[in-house]
Amino acid sequence: MTGTFQIHTQSLRLASGSEALVTRVLAGDGRIGYGFSLDLDATAARHMAEWHAGVRDERPEHEPALDHPWEQAWAAGKEIDWNIEPGFASLRWLP
Repeated sequence: MTGTFQIHTQSLRLASGSEALVTRVLAGDGRIGYGFSLDLDATAARHMAEWHAGVRDERPEHEPALDHPWEQAWAAGKEIDWNIEPGFASLRWLP
């Protein structure tokens, strides 16, 4: 890992009723990365967000838990559409 950054993790109720953890990493240079865990593993969500923000070198592995579209996108190496979950837009992050 490189540089200074902030980490903030929140719980989110998915449209399906399941719970997820969503983490945002804010790198010292302003880059933002998000990560998630549908099996409520905060470390996994943090590692994913760190990689997405460019402060972690290795892309973390992720074991699918619910076959959610976020998991499908991650497994395919595609950009995640965070807004597919209505609750994501209502999350408030630390400055």
